[in-house]
Amino acid sequence: MQTYGLMMEKFDLIVIGAGSAGLTAAGGVAMFGLKVALIEAGAMGGECLNTGCVPSKALLAAAKAAHGARDGARFGIKAIPKVNWPGVRAHVDGAIAAIAPHDAQERFESLGIEVIRAPAHFLDGKSLQVGNRRLTAPRIVIATGSKPAIPPVDGLADVPYLTNETLFTLDMLPAHLIVLGGGAIGIEMAQAFRRLGSTVTVIEHGKPLGRDDVDAADLVIAQLRSEGVAFELGRKATNVMIDGKSIVVKLDDGRSLAGSHLLVATGRRANIDDLDLAAAGVKAGKDGIDVDARRRTANRRIYAIGDCRAGPRFTHVAGYEGSLVGLDIALGWPGKVDWRALPHVTYSDPELAQIGLTEAEARERHGQVDVIRQEFSDNDRAVTEGDTRGFLKLVRHRGKVVGVTIVGAHAGELLEPWTQIISGKASAFALGSAIVAYPTRSEIAKAAAFAAYSPAVFGSWPRRWAALVARTRQWRA
Repeated sequence: MQTYGLMMEKFDLIVIGAGSAGLTAAGGVAMFGLKVALIEAGAMGGECLNTGCVPSKALLAAAKAAHGARDGARFGIKAIPKVNWPGVRAHVDGAIAAIAPHDAQERFESLGIEVIRAPAHFLDGKSLQVGNRRLTAPRIVIATGSKPAIPPVDGLADVPYLTNETLFTLDMLPAHLIVLGGGAIGIEMAQAFRRLGSTVTVIEHGKPLGRDDVDAADLVIAQLRSEGVAFELGRKATNVMIDGKSIVVKLDDGRSLAGSHLLVATGRRANIDDLDLAAAGVKAGKDGIDVDARRRTANRRIYAIGDCRAGPRFTHVAGYEGSLVGLDIALGWPGKVDWRALPHVTYSDPELAQIGLTEAEARERHGQVDVIRQEFSDNDRAVTEGDTRGFLKLVRHRGKVVGVTIVGAHAGELLEPWTQIISGKASAFALGSAIVAYPTRSEIAKAAAFAAYSPAVFGSWPRRWAALVARTRQWRA
């Protein structure tokens, strides 16, 4: 591409990537009146809106409706569900369409942001080539997300396997879905498709949900088994091939499994291959871009937030980092990430929710800990709803809460108070900046708290301060 003689366009901030992290950072800085460029070569909203959280939770909701019909007999209500796959697809597509305006280009342009739909790569430590334009800014945020990590299995590249990027556009319900990977995505989709009528087999060489509390994970897996999901545990796929209309997966014990579809859910890797990071002095390892506690890269002018950097990969973490970095850039408030109250949820049924340390992690870190376990079988609401599966496990060290595990119906909605307890923050202002698991209904509480303080945070004096910080940085640049 010919670029000689192009004028360098100046901004206060350039953000690469319009997913949760990039949208939060760009929107936050723009609300202080600064000049922001937001670059996105793909779909606005990133992975979460288009191929991740939103479609997967919509599919889980449809699957839960089918399961609820089958399960109604124990309540005295008998029904036989008939799954209409085009109708399920319509529900998933409808959920995406309903949420999409929150992430739309027009919304961010209304904030004064210049949205540029083109690929970008670094020219040096403070400028970018974006399509046929050259942009520069004293601060740049990389928020390019992640993509599926594909394992090195012989023959895999030669078969039409699925990932989260293609799963939700299937034109038919799989007859037999084979899932490679027993992490949160693999488990959620295994249960969803089984409830919708597919035969499902999960292949996992380790322990399913291996990063979660053992007792809680075992309960979830037992539930999936009871619904008919088959597990090949302690096994690895060594070869994949097509045999007629079937995809055949050979295991490391010599056996073979044949299915109609194959879903690869073996993790994520940073989406940074085309950025020319070396030209900007940005360093990356096998898990993504290296950052400090402020999310700064080796080049202190450049930040990396969300899935593209090494660290936890959740939508709510991306949004949290976007807010943190936005305040650092706009106001010069150098906040550092705090993972003490980091939540995550596996949206299986029952849900598995975790905040802070698991029991095993707490014992490894602190040695002596107290564990209090409360069963849902002792909870009257759970009894009346006929769902007493699960428990809440409270882990303390020297009287201080360091972790909470909840497995049961709507477990993710029960995490929010523990966020404030573990972080030691208990006020409406603190709730407005808390990390709340996405997507949960309890996000509504954070939204209300944020709205209550928004006029003060983005008022005239903070905007004047942000302008002063921006002028100082432009002068230094």
